[in-house]
Amino acid sequence: MALWGNPLAFRPRPVIVFVTVTYIALLAALLSVHLTVPHYPKSTPSGIDLTQAWSDLEYITRQFHPYNSRANDDVRKYLLSRARDIVASKKLGKDQVEIIDDTISNVTFAERQTTVYFEGTNIIIAIRGSDDEDPIPLSQDSRSPTNGGVLVNAHYDSVSTGFGATDDGVGVVSILQLLSYFTEPRNWPKSTIVLLLNNGEEDFLNGAKAFMRHPISQVPHTFLNLEGAGAGGRATLFRSTDTEVTRFYKQSNHPFGTVISGDGFKKRLIRSETDYVVFNGELGLRGLDVAFMEPRARYHTVEDSTKETSLNSLWHMLDAAISTVSGLASDTSTEFDGDNRSPQNGKVDAGSGTDAVWFDILGKAFVIFRLHTLFAINVTLLVVSPLVLIGLTVALSKSDRNYLFAWKKYVHSSDDDEYVQLNGWRGFFRFPIAFAAATAADIGLAFLVVRVNPHIVYSSPFAVWSMLLSAWLFVLWFILRGASAMRPSALQRIYTLIWLFAGNFVLLTGATIFANNYHIGGGYFITFYFASVFFALVMSYIELLFLPTKSAYAANNDNNNGSRRGSEAPSRPLTGSTNNTRTEERPVVDDDATETTSLLRGDRRSFRRYGSRRQSVSDGTEQEEQPQSFDKGDVFPGEQEWSGKLPSSLWIIQLILLIPFNVILVGQVALLLTSALYQTPADGSSSLFIYIGFAILSVLLLTPVGPFIHRFTYHIPLFLFLVCAGTVIYNLVAFPFSREHRLKVYFLQEVDLDAGTDQVSLTGLDDYVRGIIKGIPSAQGKHLDCTTPHIATRKELTKCAWEGLPAQVVPKAAAPYGNHSYLDTWLDYSINTTKGANNATIRVVGKNTRACRILFDSPILELAIDGGVSDPRFNATGPNGTREVRLWHREWSQPWDVSVTWDRSRNSTLSGSIVCLWSDANTDAIPAFDEIRHYLPVWAIATKVSDGLVEGSKRFKI
Repeated sequence: MALWGNPLAFRPRPVIVFVTVTYIALLAALLSVHLTVPHYPKSTPSGIDLTQAWSDLEYITRQFHPYNSRANDDVRKYLLSRARDIVASKKLGKDQVEIIDDTISNVTFAERQTTVYFEGTNIIIAIRGSDDEDPIPLSQDSRSPTNGGVLVNAHYDSVSTGFGATDDGVGVVSILQLLSYFTEPRNWPKSTIVLLLNNGEEDFLNGAKAFMRHPISQVPHTFLNLEGAGAGGRATLFRSTDTEVTRFYKQSNHPFGTVISGDGFKKRLIRSETDYVVFNGELGLRGLDVAFMEPRARYHTVEDSTKETSLNSLWHMLDAAISTVSGLASDTSTEFDGDNRSPQNGKVDAGSGTDAVWFDILGKAFVIFRLHTLFAINVTLLVVSPLVLIGLTVALSKSDRNYLFAWKKYVHSSDDDEYVQLNGWRGFFRFPIAFAAATAADIGLAFLVVRVNPHIVYSSPFAVWSMLLSAWLFVLWFILRGASAMRPSALQRIYTLIWLFAGNFVLLTGATIFANNYHIGGGYFITFYFASVFFALVMSYIELLFLPTKSAYAANNDNNNGSRRGSEAPSRPLTGSTNNTRTEERPVVDDDATETTSLLRGDRRSFRRYGSRRQSVSDGTEQEEQPQSFDKGDVFPGEQEWSGKLPSSLWIIQLILLIPFNVILVGQVALLLTSALYQTPADGSSSLFIYIGFAILSVLLLTPVGPFIHRFTYHIPLFLFLVCAGTVIYNLVAFPFSREHRLKVYFLQEVDLDAGTDQVSLTGLDDYVRGIIKGIPSAQGKHLDCTTPHIATRKELTKCAWEGLPAQVVPKAAAPYGNHSYLDTWLDYSINTTKGANNATIRVVGKNTRACRILFDSPILELAIDGGVSDPRFNATGPNGTREVRLWHREWSQPWDVSVTWDRSRNSTLSGSIVCLWSDANTDAIPAFDEIRHYLPVWAIATKVSDGLVEGSKRFKI
């Protein structure tokens, strides 16, 4: 203990140990929660069978099963059979559970200038709630508004290039387990639960749109959507509609997510969508979106398989679903806090609730409150905090202890030229200078990496994080420690807090404006950040109250340097004198005291005072009245002498206020954004945006160490400097992709059935896709046509096409491939029109497919599809007409009859293309795709760029 002295004092060793251990422990906890999944329990709730769930998952992910594939039909049959088996095993009647094999619902809708006609094949299971008063069947058109319900949705189709284990196999088998769970007598819900296994989500959210056409879609008031955008890990709460429904998710054993992801969807910063937008935006339900989100490199690829996920991930999603649905289906409260209050039973009704702020804490606790509450807290902090600091400043000034910005203190009065230097300004400008330099270093490194090796973040995000964190911390330490070594200041900690308060005041003002004007709750961590800085600053103000008054310090300092000379400092009378008049004056000594001057000499005294002067003293022939003893306390070497009475241990409380909660909140945001963004450059997103985002979050993570870093010795900063140097070199020279983090390239084969040409293309990052194609045998020696993709979301990438291996999506006749009669069998069309009329009927037939398109060179005004049913909720052509019609059949090789009307005054003719799609890669019908998968380098992986892997087209003109 002697070596350490006070183990809590604001001294280098305690500061280094406490700060370092705190950061290491917090970062380790954050990474552990983010990178691992809680283990599934040994004993599961009644009705849950994880072994069966895993067996179901393995079955439905044996093959690619997009809507436009034969494997999709097999998966559908299996799921329908499993649902019936569960209901039969529990001997449930139709008045309790209703299974709907929906092969009737179809929908026609438009988005922008694209119209979709889709025939659904959804599986719907309704568990009638014990409090539901409506008779069976629940799918009847009329329903009492007193009976709410809960919808749980997952889609059972995959993409054409992925097995769909987490997108959305885990969600699908979770619904089967929910069916088993809620049909247990002890778990039977009070409100009706509608379990939806929809088909066609991957293509245009078609399955959810078809569900809207079924009468049972009017049963639920709330929903839970189970989705996947990765290949394992934890299931994240992507977004929710309001506070009231989100509170039910809080009951999960391992909640995970933050409202920031919801804000990203709300402001369209995230490009992809889920069925959530259909249920909330078009059906008007209130609910939640729970999904897997990483790693994105495996999303929509063959690596989205059971091999890459786990039973732990399955349980994590299922546990969240059980807790959330149980709460939603059992809500019988008499009050409801939403904007639209239900007059019956208090069940959560369709409508809107209050905007929410929510986030988890290390995957254990879940915090949720209203956005309005956050706004009120922010306004309170913005108003109260400056007033409190002003009040404390006034109190310090009145008590004569305001050493902040104090330059000097006069010994007697302001008219006197004698004063004591207080050096209260020392250290005030250090932190903003160091902060600016450290932040500039991180921004500079971000630009450097983007310039030299922009995609290294794809495979090495934590190397980027290490570089930015170590660089910022080292530069900050170097400047603050250097300044402290040259001119130590006892006020450096409080001055740093003042600057942090000012900066966070600006951030909090912005967060408050966004919360009020744009309904953005993602700035919640700024609220906690500001509050912690404010309370830490208040503690520093309180510390100043322990100091001596400036007057006392100045007087003591003056006394220690001797009394004043001349007439203002009369000498003592001689021995035996009977009056106080001056009888003798000692001559002034001309020479100054030196290091060799005896300390016992009576004719002078040593002096030490800022701005000191030589002064005369008594000759000491009589006992002199001594000044009152002044205890300076424990002064840190080189710092102002008046600082010795500052409490030595209160900094620990400031550390607890500043570091743990802020690091947890900001760290969780940083890891979430890492997962969401670090592999998006392969999709065409900006790399610079990611690096700048990492740099900003690095600053927020490390800023709480600012008040303490100047006490650090060189050891840890030197280590950080070496880490920074090593990671900079690595990030600049390392190859950005690996076997574990493969670059996605997008495949498409386009066949011109009129000309007989066949082009295979890969779309990807320009620097890499050309090199990949060089290793494809069919592309060697061929002309490579590289252009910008026509797909808007991929416009930042490069599309390179060549004449590749021919597709055989339709059984080949005896005639050779070069004979156009074989290509003609792929698709056929006919057009019926009246001469001079502005309408026509186009019949389209695609062989061995159930998906085709009609592309128009100019927009059509009206559209009708034989078999389609009009719905006032959907517009068939959109406000500006339609240039593309997407057609989906539930049966194979069936015709579509499409009637169209166009503006003949603008276009006397109507022209375009008929395109049919083939999406089944489970057979050898697409040799070009098989070749690419075989010859891709180990650091690349193929995925689909469109609904079909092969598109055959023919031109038409009316």
